Amino acid sequence: MRRRRFFAWGLGVAAIAAGCGTEHVTRGAAGRRTEFSINPGGRRWDRVGQAFAGAARTSGYETGAGTRITLTGLPALADAELNSSKALLHTATPLSRLAGDVEVVVVPANSRFKDFADFGAHLLAQPGQTLLAGGPQGAPDHLLFGLIAKGLGADTRQVDYTGYPSCQEAGVALLSGKAVAAAGTLADWRTSIAKGRVRALTVSSAVRMPDLDVPTLLESGVRVDFADWTAAFGPDDMPDESRESAIRMCEDVTGSPGWQAACRAAGWISIPLSGDDFTRWLGSEVERTRAVLRDLGLVDATKATTCWGSCGNGH
Repeated sequence: MRRRRFFAWGLGVAAIAAGCGTEHVTRGAAGRRTEFSINPGGRRWDRVGQAFAGAARTSGYETGAGTRITLTGLPALADAELNSSKALLHTATPLSRLAGDVEVVVVPANSRFKDFADFGAHLLAQPGQTLLAGGPQGAPDHLLFGLIAKGLGADTRQVDYTGYPSCQEAGVALLSGKAVAAAGTLADWRTSIAKGRVRALTVSSAVRMPDLDVPTLLESGVRVDFADWTAAFGPDDMPDESRESAIRMCEDVTGSPGWQAACRAAGWISIPLSGDDFTRWLGSEVERTRAVLRDLGLVDATKATTCWGSCGNGH
């Protein structure tokens, strides 16, 4: 793979231990109090943490202190795989998937690629000459392009991707000709799409977004359903009773009108999945993430840092 310039990716993993932005919620049940402390696992999850805590309060939960619930997601999972580290995702108790950012692939308004089929054909034929841009190396945008390349049958290790710290910088690269396509969250690219600066070729969700006439990857012939997801996790040694109580809280919140309204306002999709079903899904997501990082040549295929569903700690 021809290497291009990559930029450092700071996930704020240390903030998990520091407990920044902590919100506390509590609710009475059967004559006793069940308390939860809602903590974003880094600055990128501050907004969803605030929305989740707010929806919890409108669902009947009150301010308090108690069992620590950390909100984190796909970027932390990928970062742990990249660095062979034991992050929260390897030691915590899975509770519930909450929400996700839909990703979009965009090209300049005057791009020679008229639709995703044109772009896909070029990427398949010349992956090393299809200059791509998005967030930092190994971040969800990069993962998405890896999944697209693999889905098309392209040589994934030839994918030529440049990572940038922000959507704005990726946009500058795209419009200046340093890239022919870029990926990012739909929320980040909406303004540029609306103003006609870029054209959206496809979205990563399983179904079309209601306010955007753009086909999904599945419609475009690429079997990929993808989102930059956020989920709730409890402590590693969480007792069964506490886990069940926390799962019920997550289900209450994600099923509430307040949470649905918060997701609509932020441009997230609500994708609740809890308990054992979430744990099984997480295992498959870990394997998919590790596989695409390996296909992109970013991790050693002989190393494995996660063990969801099979290791001795019961995860």
